[in-house]
Amino acid sequence: MKEDNHNQNSAVAIYNTHTDAQAAVNELQKAGVDMKLVSIVGKDYRTDDHVVGYYKTHNRLKYWGKLGAFWGGIWSLLAGEAFFWMPGVGPILVGGSLVSTIVSALEGATTHSSLTAFGSALHNMGIPKSYVINYESALKANKFLLILHGTNGETSKAKEVLRTTETIELAAHNQ
Repeated sequence: MKEDNHNQNSAVAIYNTHTDAQAAVNELQKAGVDMKLVSIVGKDYRTDDHVVGYYKTHNRLKYWGKLGAFWGGIWSLLAGEAFFWMPGVGPILVGGSLVSTIVSALEGATTHSSLTAFGSALHNMGIPKSYVINYESALKANKFLLILHGTNGETSKAKEVLRTTETIELAAHNQ
């Protein structure tokens, strides 16, 4: 029996480094988790001694800078890539299906009054406001968020895999 797709859940893991987040994505992929359900969000790093830029080639966004190899690899695995400026946090990079959810919030279709477009996107996925604030704070502190959005079975499987990774926090949210 197939699960009801309207009953969507989310699992969110916070990682200290991009290498920890990359290792988690690799574990999810090895476990057979559908990469279309996975998104990664991280703060852009701007330093005086590294040129940072973005360009589009062959319908893909490219990142030129300190974490270029990381973002290039993530964006090649996940469905969607984007750069956003988040008030109070600054520049963030997003890979995965969360991109379209943020764009919908930016277009005003689903924005919640006290939340940023990013926060509105998370809240629309069934994540409570208190957690949204926690996740935005993690981004501000240069952490990486790995977000999986799917059916209960899909998020349960992903959560089991993520428990074995170097996550500093892991939570499940039901819609």
